[in-house]
Amino acid sequence: MYKLAEKLFPICRSITGDGVRQTLEILKSEYDGLCIYEVPSGTRVFDWTVPREWNIRDAYIEDSHGGRVIDFKENNLHVLGYSLPMDGTLSLEELKTIIYTQPEQPDVIPYVTSYYQERSGFCMSENQKNSLKEDTYHCVIDSDLKNGSLTYGEVILPGETAKEVLLSTYLCHPSMANNEVSGPVVAIELVKWLASLKKRRYTYRIIFIPETIGSITYLSRNLDIMKKNTVAGFLLSCVGDNRTYSMVETKYGNTLTDRLLKNILQYHYPDYKLYDYLQRGSDERQYNAPGVDLPVCAVCRSKYGEYPEYHTSADDLSLISEEGLQGTYKLMKKCILALEYNYYYRVNCLCEPQLGKRGLYPTISQKGTYDDVAAMLDFIAYADGKNDLIDISDRIQVPIDVLIPIIEELIKNELIVY
Repeated sequence: MYKLAEKLFPICRSITGDGVRQTLEILKSEYDGLCIYEVPSGTRVFDWTVPREWNIRDAYIEDSHGGRVIDFKENNLHVLGYSLPMDGTLSLEELKTIIYTQPEQPDVIPYVTSYYQERSGFCMSENQKNSLKEDTYHCVIDSDLKNGSLTYGEVILPGETAKEVLLSTYLCHPSMANNEVSGPVVAIELVKWLASLKKRRYTYRIIFIPETIGSITYLSRNLDIMKKNTVAGFLLSCVGDNRTYSMVETKYGNTLTDRLLKNILQYHYPDYKLYDYLQRGSDERQYNAPGVDLPVCAVCRSKYGEYPEYHTSADDLSLISEEGLQGTYKLMKKCILALEYNYYYRVNCLCEPQLGKRGLYPTISQKGTYDDVAAMLDFIAYADGKNDLIDISDRIQVPIDVLIPIIEELIKNELIVY
């Protein structure tokens, strides 16, 4: 995953354009079943319209001696996203009106966009801006903004039922590691693992979309089937650093996805941070919007907007790690396996079953021997058809991944049904 992140990091992406296509083609080389779709500019998508397509080839600022002050090819954050083309000479005073900085973080280049208001601009550190001398500056942005399309990727992995689990991630930012490439690289690895499973209870819908306009566009094309079939959903965002785990609840915090994530995180990552839906900020906004109401939580390591490197040049490849990516991958596997096993279980005999004759209980009774089978006995005690697996795990305080092998043993011995 980290090697793939290194490959994706340099690409200049936006909400439309060739950077998105190039990224999706690389992801498709990881899993050939990824389908890529184009939605033409001007298409009405609910209350929005698919914008014109933006592409950029080069940009720079030169002083009067031809020295490069900034160069897009050195850092693609130097250009205001969706900038119109320009080629002109500006005074220092004029130049400063189209330079964007992050004054409270004077050493970093901020990520700034203007998707829906046409303008041109550059980004640099506050310190660099303050160091500019009185001069005339040649400013060039070699870009175009014209009718084209919005591009997204989709993988559908059929299961035994039409009921679906959604995994959503975005690819619309230029070179930022945690905020951008961590989600797609974890998601495509999960795709490969899910595709390898011999049996899937649920159908899995995995989408790679531009943030906001991408989710709105995707929902406009798929809302009916998603409202009918989605049982749980996860937005993967900022999942590559090594600091903590975070989740953003659904609108009311009471869906299957909320219950599942809180269960998994409390046992395996008890220092995780829980954010209310009022602290939302990514595509969980669209999935939980009125009339959409899908059970989608955001899953992060350090939550977007909450870590200092967010939306700046400091969000580079040094911020993410193999361990950080692997941790999120393992977390999502635990969540998916828990969903696959989340039935209402019922013991199919009256009173406590005789475990010893099935080799499931120690044949020597001595103080301490009960401890080895306590989880099994406690699971059986609440396997009364009234509790799903998450309920039982919460009640008996045993992690779901510990209960899954117990469930398999009990099923094999025909002691429980679901």
